[in-house]
Amino acid sequence: MSDRCVRLADTPFDVDAAAAAFRQSVPSAGAVASFIGQVSPESGDNPVEALFLDHMPEASLASIEKIASAAEARWPLLKLMIIHRVGRVETGQPIVFVACASRHRRESFEAVEFVMDFLKSDVLLWKKEIRATSQTWIEPKTQDFADKQRWETEICTE
Repeated sequence: MSDRCVRLADTPFDVDAAAAAFRQSVPSAGAVASFIGQVSPESGDNPVEALFLDHMPEASLASIEKIASAAEARWPLLKLMIIHRVGRVETGQPIVFVACASRHRRESFEAVEFVMDFLKSDVLLWKKEIRATSQTWIEPKTQDFADKQRWETEICTE
């Protein structure tokens, strides 16, 4: 098991500070890979103004911890960090930050991608798009489940 930091944030967080602290905490790493997801306004006449992420604190955190454990079981990570926003997140603000440190780049890249693929489909968070003229609860997309499925297929064929 790697050193792990998993948290839900109900207020904006500083991605640059989190990334710098993460990198500095693993001086023995040969590779650090990260991903920052932010709320996109999309295009069109009724752009997204914000997302609202509803959650059940203990269950939501447990579902993210389960994803982190699966990544740690699959790759020899030195450290793993997942910060996921809850509540209202404005356009342009970070919604998720994932970072993985390992001895080699491939492990870090793949672990970050794996975590994101499972966060998009399995985490216990409910998202509502807030637009100027509407509010709509959104579900994971077909592509999100396909992205996750490729990891499950790889597990079955290894």
